[in-house]
Amino acid sequence: MNISDIRKNYMLHQLNEEDAGNDPVQFFIKWLGEAINAEAGEPTAMVLSTVDKHCRPSSRIVLLKGCEEGEFRFFTNYESSKGRQLAENPNASLVFFWKELERQVRVEGSVKKLPAELSDAYYNSRPLESRIGAWISPQSSVIDSREYLEKLYVLKRTEIETGMELLRPAHWGGYALIPTMIEFWQGRASRLHDRIRFRLVKENWVKERLAP
Repeated sequence: MNISDIRKNYMLHQLNEEDAGNDPVQFFIKWLGEAINAEAGEPTAMVLSTVDKHCRPSSRIVLLKGCEEGEFRFFTNYESSKGRQLAENPNASLVFFWKELERQVRVEGSVKKLPAELSDAYYNSRPLESRIGAWISPQSSVIDSREYLEKLYVLKRTEIETGMELLRPAHWGGYALIPTMIEFWQGRASRLHDRIRFRLVKENWVKERLAP
């Protein structure tokens, strides 16, 4: 197989400046809703890219857990590689791709930790197994084996069954990305894709069309 021969012509939709409106966060929420209604696979999945103090980038997929007050919110282990990188450099980017709609959204901005009460509320809403996982997993650290994790899981589950309260661990919680750039990409025929970018200038969003 010659992978350079793989291509697809995008024909489903178009994107114009009027459709995008003047509030990119609200337009993102509209597109997200359309992805959910289209039963896109993992519609809230996003590529989170961070950069460490040596300017080395790193990317992974995480799940969007809220888009409120103009913020893109997600939760993770603060001591993971992404948590350490965000502590060193609190700037990041997100990428959403919904192939069913031939759409992509890129977001760039600064990141801050969410208030403890918001992290507590989300943590307590998770299934028990996920809450245990947040406690026992030394995320991004080298471990000896799968059995090591399973043993920790059994021990923590036993503690809960004997009456231990499972509060949110201090090393786990939420982040909010505050966007300064949001770009909407709609696939079009002949690779003449539609790209509408919003840039935050002072306190106002500036809307621009980019060449594909």
